[in-house]
Amino acid sequence: MDVTEAAGIDFAHENGAFGEKYLPETMGSGVAFFDADGDGDQDLLFVNSRRWPGHRTEPEPTAALYLNRGDGTFEDRTAGSGLDAALYGMGVAIADYDADGDQDLYLTVLGPNRLLENTGDGVFREAPHAASVADPGFSSVATWLDADGDGDLDLFLLNYVEWSIEEDIFCALDGVNKSYCTPESYNGASAVLYRNDGAEGFTDVTREAGLFNPRGKGLGVAVLDFDDDGLFDLAVANDTQPNYLYRNLGGGRFEDAGVLSGIAFAENGAARGAMGIDASDYDGDGMPDLVIGNFSNEMVSLYRNEGVGFFIDQAPVSEIGRNSLLTLAFGAFFFDYDLDGRQDIFVANGHVENDIGAVQQRVSYRQAPHLFRNRGDGGFEEVTTASPDLARPMVARGAAFGDIDGDGDPDLAVSENGGPARLFRNDGGERNGWVGFRLRGRNSNRDGIGAKIILAIEDAGMTRSETRVVKSATGYASQNQLEVVFGLGSGGRAVSAEVLWPSGSRSGIEAPEARRVHVVEEPSS
Repeated sequence: MDVTEAAGIDFAHENGAFGEKYLPETMGSGVAFFDADGDGDQDLLFVNSRRWPGHRTEPEPTAALYLNRGDGTFEDRTAGSGLDAALYGMGVAIADYDADGDQDLYLTVLGPNRLLENTGDGVFREAPHAASVADPGFSSVATWLDADGDGDLDLFLLNYVEWSIEEDIFCALDGVNKSYCTPESYNGASAVLYRNDGAEGFTDVTREAGLFNPRGKGLGVAVLDFDDDGLFDLAVANDTQPNYLYRNLGGGRFEDAGVLSGIAFAENGAARGAMGIDASDYDGDGMPDLVIGNFSNEMVSLYRNEGVGFFIDQAPVSEIGRNSLLTLAFGAFFFDYDLDGRQDIFVANGHVENDIGAVQQRVSYRQAPHLFRNRGDGGFEEVTTASPDLARPMVARGAAFGDIDGDGDPDLAVSENGGPARLFRNDGGERNGWVGFRLRGRNSNRDGIGAKIILAIEDAGMTRSETRVVKSATGYASQNQLEVVFGLGSGGRAVSAEVLWPSGSRSGIEAPEARRVHVVEEPSS
């Protein structure tokens, strides 16, 4: 159900468009669920862009911070939060990077990026070492991970292309009128890995990590252990360039296995226009699979992990492929919307050209999202139209899930490029049982990002295991809640849970109580 107005959300994205069709206008922006003020509720942050020089009016648009009142309604607390500054923002990645007990923000920006430290009450200030991660380029997305296994969180950043107003290129769909250029018109830009050196700040270790590649045009990143060796790998979705799969070799070094793994190209050998990406185990075999949102006429990719370092795209032979062929996907992620214990898929859609219908009659500018329900047999069925509110077309970009009302099921927030954001409350998932986990690391990072949680579920006399991972930013430029929730279905029972911490330590929970979030602290030894 669309509860945007009833929940007190009144945010509209500003892309600055005034007719010149500058490339960044098509891209923004992201949204995040996180606990900004430490009260245990899921608050909301919407990233915003701004107007271009010479076209500014007062007041300038800014990001918006909404604090959850505890009942699923929100209060706008942007003023005085430190987020009320005008930036041409793109995305957000959230984590307690300094291990002081609250969740901090990294904002990707057209121009210098921002690292903001949470003061503990929902007010943010520039972090002490913000300048060391203030990449000045056209940054798209970022995520936090412990790349070198030293216990603290490093920052992985994707840059899109080399672009400026002075170097903007004229492109036209009809040969006459200016349109938005594809990224093929511009040079790419390398990703950046910043190593967290604690009190000494961050160090750019991109080249020594083997991650420098100026051909990249990254718009999405997923952290996963695709080969189950206990090290965090990086899957990068590139726009019109081959996707990368950086295998972690240990010691903070990586090598690209994208081509060998099968995710670099489409079946026809062409690179696709990839945007959002996420990793999770959708088929219950214990190995992380991938979903990638692509451009219109390319369909969403669903890569099943074969367990031997190789992925096979299941989309072309599934309902996912058929139904997503004409849509242009940005936000894309796995989540269990109906709490039946299986990972479903949400995809936020919207084209970049407002006049695309003039040259491609079957493709529209405003597009409905996709909600694909996992049938449990390896296949999916689209159920978007079961919710008329959700099925309304929009020009969607970032999307994220979080439980706004404490009933266990995931609710959705979606940002619209140049339009109003929307908040969808899930009014059905809570019919099934669930159990949640909030981690507190000691030797590992404070949020437990990268920890693997394995839950044994007994249902109808059978016991099965489900695996989830605590993740920083994923999808497209957005952040889901950090708490991990397992659906138990209508008759399932949680038998036990095991947490495999990034440090290598383990925590066991016997018979975790249903319909509550369990706080699990990492053993100190």
